[in-house]
Amino acid sequence: KSDALKAILNALSSSSGDIEASAVVSTDGLMIASNFPVGLDEDRVAAMSAALLAMGERTARELERGDLDQVFIKGEKGNIVMLAAGADGVLTTLTSPNAKLGLVFLDMKRAAKEISRII
Repeated sequence: KSDALKAILNALSSSSGDIEASAVVSTDGLMIASNFPVGLDEDRVAAMSAALLAMGERTARELERGDLDQVFIKGEKGNIVMLAAGADGVLTTLTSPNAKLGLVFLDMKRAAKEISRII
């Protein structure tokens, strides 16, 4: 299971030069698989990803915006994009600052579908 998820993450990063790193996190904040660079605190990233996705879903529901599609954070050194991957997972990616976001979103949605079949 872990190897299959890592393969999906590696394929995601290689398919888009704009995706610098990615991870699959459980909705309760545990790291399942990642290809993050050494030095990033995976446990912290997992907890923040799950919390942000949950907050986004609640906000979308409370403000009557429908089902949440993604959480997007733009920073001066790049972007963070989170998508639900099935009912129990979150796909989190780190992108370059000038990423072609339409392609990133498309690749992430495909990967999230594959991930949801595995977890």
